[in-house]
Amino acid sequence: MATDHSELGIAMSPAVPAPGSRRTCQPRPLFVDQTAELGGAELSLRDIARHYAATGKVVLFTTGPLVDAMAAVGVHAVHLNAPAAVLELRREAGLGASLAAVWGLGRLVLRLARLGTGYDLFYANTQKAFVASALAGLVARRPVIWHLRDILSPEHFSRSILKLVRHLVRLPHVHVIANSHATARALLALGGKGERLVTIHNGIDPRPWAPIDLATLARLRGELRLGDRPTIGVFGRLAEWKGQHILVEALDELEDVQALIVGEALFGEHAYRARLDTVIERSGHADRIHLAGFRADVPALMQLCDIVVHTSIAPEPFGRVIVEAMLAGRPVIAAAAGGAPEIVDDGRSGMLIPPGDPRALAAAIRRLLDEPRLALQLAEAGRQRALERFGLDAALARIDAYVAEVLAKGRA
Repeated sequence: MATDHSELGIAMSPAVPAPGSRRTCQPRPLFVDQTAELGGAELSLRDIARHYAATGKVVLFTTGPLVDAMAAVGVHAVHLNAPAAVLELRREAGLGASLAAVWGLGRLVLRLARLGTGYDLFYANTQKAFVASALAGLVARRPVIWHLRDILSPEHFSRSILKLVRHLVRLPHVHVIANSHATARALLALGGKGERLVTIHNGIDPRPWAPIDLATLARLRGELRLGDRPTIGVFGRLAEWKGQHILVEALDELEDVQALIVGEALFGEHAYRARLDTVIERSGHADRIHLAGFRADVPALMQLCDIVVHTSIAPEPFGRVIVEAMLAGRPVIAAAAGGAPEIVDDGRSGMLIPPGDPRALAAAIRRLLDEPRLALQLAEAGRQRALERFGLDAALARIDAYVAEVLAKGRA
């Protein structure tokens, strides 16, 4: 992380070289991302860009920690200093705010198009990056692949944003990789073209999630002042829809456990951090709740936990943090919406509960604490499922194949 390392708002441990051999004649993708923060989408992009490091380049709309994270794995990232009107446009923005960003977007598109003429295709990693890349692709006459990592619905996006995406995604040079079947279904419902859409689940390198030595875990436990109570962990950026407050509320029925909350607020979501602090203060459980903030040692922190929970109250596009917890060998309880049910086989490799239900979360936690054999079985099966279904090599191979297919269509 860090954080869906993992989700936005959590730092990750230093990346290791990409597994697998590198092809000698790789395509030349120009990767585009709107942010330079370390989020789940950006950590996935880092792994993909590392795979294409010999031929590709990463373009960011701003600068930040992602630039150094890319450099650490041999990927060159540049930033375009996008206009503030573009950077500050929120996904829920209405027509007025969207129109205010048009002039800045036009200049950004032209700069991106000039860069794109030196590459085979644009590979957009986020929504704003897709809008700019789709238009730049028209100018530069290059195909565009959008790696879709959001569920496109009125609950998450304004009507004007959805309308713009619906028009752009229908352009003949636009192709889409969805990170789950849930995101793919939402795009199709919006009007996306099924013949130019493929689902490829995120791939995660399992090596950083190998078992941590007991001395390191003991040191971390002391550093965080964790007592002997069972530890329930939640990992991810602090955001309303990520639902960290659900775990706080669940503690009302779990007097003998403590919570470890790892992550920080990003992307203008600091109001939720303030609200979470208030919820914790008023809960009466502040002495059992440990706010660790943004951390670079998420694999170790996960292994400190008896259980890792996923508390999103809205459908999760994928759920990277769920896979990471499974790779860390922890039993997982996840909210059954969006991509999470595609990761967790309920009752076999983890447990699924209704989103936004602290009582259901408390009951699931209690069951796993009371039945340690079940917790161990779920943890072992979860790790095996994560290794078999969400490995990085397999995901990169599928991305390679889809990139080749897109470029072949362009030459036909």
